[in-house]
Amino acid sequence: MYFFLSSLAFLDICLISCTVPKLLAILVYNHRTISLSGCIVQLYFYLSFGTIEMYHLAVMSVDRYVAICLPLRYHSIFTNRVCLWLVLIVWIFGFITCIYPIMLTFDLSFCGPYEINHFFCDSSALVKISCSDVRQIDMVCAIFASAIILGSFFLTLISYYNILITVLMIPSTSGKIKAFSTCTSHFTVVTITYGSSIYIYVRSVESSSLDYNKTVALLNSIMTPVLNPFIYSLRNKQVQQVFRDVRLKIVPHRRLFL
Repeated sequence: MYFFLSSLAFLDICLISCTVPKLLAILVYNHRTISLSGCIVQLYFYLSFGTIEMYHLAVMSVDRYVAICLPLRYHSIFTNRVCLWLVLIVWIFGFITCIYPIMLTFDLSFCGPYEINHFFCDSSALVKISCSDVRQIDMVCAIFASAIILGSFFLTLISYYNILITVLMIPSTSGKIKAFSTCTSHFTVVTITYGSSIYIYVRSVESSSLDYNKTVALLNSIMTPVLNPFIYSLRNKQVQQVFRDVRLKIVPHRRLFL
């Protein structure tokens, strides 16, 4: 679990680095211009890291399924070698998946106005200002988004369905609470990430509203990576104990003597 969380933490740093630096430049220095090549590069890495996160959350849901439904076989199934290979496959396929949609985006023509109604170069915002025929790229993006987001989402749903069945069969209430607490953090992140991603990408560009997309994208691309350390870490008893130990070292208990 901690190996996957470490990979997710690094992924969140990469994802938030695609959008926040440019957003800060806009807010602080009013630097609102970006080159076309820079825009395409930003879009590629944003979509790639977002795709990796979808795959990553699906793998983590399977990890939770094995931990709860097959606890005696967990260490034999999810060995260090298996975890490493899963993370490598997730990262490699995440970067490969988005190459074709990006190539189609790069072939778009822009005749002006060159103003993107977004705080970063998102695919829906770029397609809106293009003067090319966007039916092909619209269909391709919808297919890719549906396959990536809904495919990993269904795998996550299947994992949590089996987890729910297993937990309900536990006779003791304390056992049920302990099993549910193992999945609460991951389920919270899954709900936020998939909900916002499905709203933005699993539909045609023509039916989407950029004003609403910007608000939801703010939640998906900035707020979720910021909240992940708090959701995953601060609920963990071991992490809480480490914070207590550090606090006691910095601010030791003061005793009064009579």
